[in-house]
Amino acid sequence: MTDDAYLFLLDDASAQLGVAPVAVGDLACMETPAVRAWLDAQGSAPSSPHLRLLPPEETSAIPEGAQRLPVPLSEEELTRVRHRMAPEPLARLEEELLAYRDCAEGRDGLIGRALAAGVPPHRIVELTGVAPATVTAAADG
Repeated sequence: MTDDAYLFLLDDASAQLGVAPVAVGDLACMETPAVRAWLDAQGSAPSSPHLRLLPPEETSAIPEGAQRLPVPLSEEELTRVRHRMAPEPLARLEEELLAYRDCAEGRDGLIGRALAAGVPPHRIVELTGVAPATVTAAADG
C-alpha cells in the first residue's frame, strides 16, 4: 500500500473503477504543474471520462499497464474520494457519521455553556445522553 492516491487512465470509460476527479469537487492536486504536465503528456483533460482516482488503500486495483500518477490529497479531499466511492447505502451512513462527528466536536463547549447558564448536570445527561462523568469532567474543566 502507498500513502498517495493515484490518478490513472482507463481504456474503458464505462468501467466502474475509482472515481472521476470531477465528481469529487475541487482537488488541489489537479492544479499542480505535475498533474497538468502528466495530463498533457497523456493527451487527456481533467474532465475526461477515462480519468479516475483511487485512494491509497485501493491502488492495487489499478489495471496492469494503465497510465498512473501518484497524487497527494488532503485528509478532507481523501474523505470526499472515499465517500464518492462508497455504495449509496454506505454513503448515507457515512454522512450521518460525519454529521455526528461535527456535533460531537463541540460537545464539551456546549456542556460547559449549559453548566454556566445553570442547567443542572442531571438534565444535561438526560438531554445529551452523555455519561455523567463527561458532564462532571466538563464542569471541572
